[in-house]
Amino acid sequence: MSGSANVLTYHNDLARTGQNLEEGILTPSDVNVKTFGKVGFLNTDGLVDAEPLYVSNLAIGGRSHNVVFVATEHDSVYAFDADTLIQLWQVSVISPNETPSDDRNCAQVSPEIGITSTPVIARNADGGILYVVAMSKDADGDYFQRIHALDITSGADIPGSPATIQATFPNLRGQVTFDAKRYKERAALLLLNGVVYTTWASHCDEGEYTGWIIGYDATTLQQANVLNLTPNGEDGAIWMSGAGPAADSEGNIYLLDANGTFDETSDSSGFPSHGDFGNAFLKLTAAGGKLSVADYFNTHDTTAQSGRDEDLGSGGALILPDYTDSSGITRQLAVGAGKDKHIYVVNRNDMGKFHHKKNSSIYQEIDHSLTGQFFGMPAYFNNTLYFGSINDSLKALSIEDARLVPQPISQTTAHFAYPGTTPSISANRTSNGIVWAVEARGSDAGILHAYDASNLENELYNSAQARAGRDAFADNKFITPMIANGRVFVGTLTGVMVFGLLP
Repeated sequence: MSGSANVLTYHNDLARTGQNLEEGILTPSDVNVKTFGKVGFLNTDGLVDAEPLYVSNLAIGGRSHNVVFVATEHDSVYAFDADTLIQLWQVSVISPNETPSDDRNCAQVSPEIGITSTPVIARNADGGILYVVAMSKDADGDYFQRIHALDITSGADIPGSPATIQATFPNLRGQVTFDAKRYKERAALLLLNGVVYTTWASHCDEGEYTGWIIGYDATTLQQANVLNLTPNGEDGAIWMSGAGPAADSEGNIYLLDANGTFDETSDSSGFPSHGDFGNAFLKLTAAGGKLSVADYFNTHDTTAQSGRDEDLGSGGALILPDYTDSSGITRQLAVGAGKDKHIYVVNRNDMGKFHHKKNSSIYQEIDHSLTGQFFGMPAYFNNTLYFGSINDSLKALSIEDARLVPQPISQTTAHFAYPGTTPSISANRTSNGIVWAVEARGSDAGILHAYDASNLENELYNSAQARAGRDAFADNKFITPMIANGRVFVGTLTGVMVFGLLP
């Protein structure tokens, strides 16, 4: 099966829209239980928490392959032929005399922690490089976090790989130090302007931790920059239910930070007086090679939100294309949501900062569209955002006059239990749009749904429709489906389910 689609990063692009607009095989008329379903399974040695990635027409062993890349919690990376499903290579990124980490007494990622975050691929003339972060431990009880750069044609580490992740950051007491055992790399990697950005989350909010972002030069794996978002406070993890930091065309980075210290006393520029940005919608810049906060938004009740564990950090940020409103003003916007059931739309050039008066300076806040807490990412397609919060329908919200319309234009009849759903989109440019979403059904049972993107009431297919469990699979938490060249790939507890047109 030939094709030109590439999925090199989480949710398809730096804006994290989740849309593959080069899908010429799957159409609404072909995706139904009679003609579409399970076509295979990619067996792996551990849980697949990372979204699979995809490269079309990659030369391996003297032949051209469409290749799907899979990373596991057992610290392995695989390359499979996406059409024949034959394994092309497998590598372990564990150093000698080490094993994957234990679960650190936290059931969020269990029974072992290896590769949790979605890797990122950089193409080059020789094929490309896959960057991945792996956690491990040795017999002495020491823990390690390492970033690897792997040749995508063989899985081999390139020269200079791996690099051990270590960092310090100045604070009012001297400095804060990154401690590998206290963190997992849950949010997807971001490759931007030659730097691979890692972001760090805690284990079940336990122990002393702070909000780290650490960048590595993509060529040398030398540390490029470091930022701590709560250097004089505590908490402030970056995890976003597996979503990755987003980036705009000007090289700014956007993310949602979890519950943690926020300094309600501001300096003369309106920034937290001690540099603590817990529970914030953030814009970062790496101007001059130094990573720093360029702008931010915090809710008026941000400290109370953090105390109730109703922070923004469970959701990811999505960059919208530029919109022109009825006054002729071009609006550059980003959108995010978290545990407080609100949707926040920020002006990327003036995010609003912090005010004690109820969110008076934000571009738009919608507090009645989501029924439940939001864990994951929306998707964007054809002036529409698709949100799937907990115990709620998957909803389509349109954008009009450069603003999000609160009432959904359509929604699914199915409701999605914890953790809700992160949808992905396949389309052929602006036509044949399909919304794909995984539903957790308990006891590790999952259902893949396909909906008409123009009307979510029109369900095209779900994997529970087939008889005798033909399309059944064991669901894994925070899974984002990946679609490329007529195939849909879904991570599970033991590998990747592959769906496509039936023979």
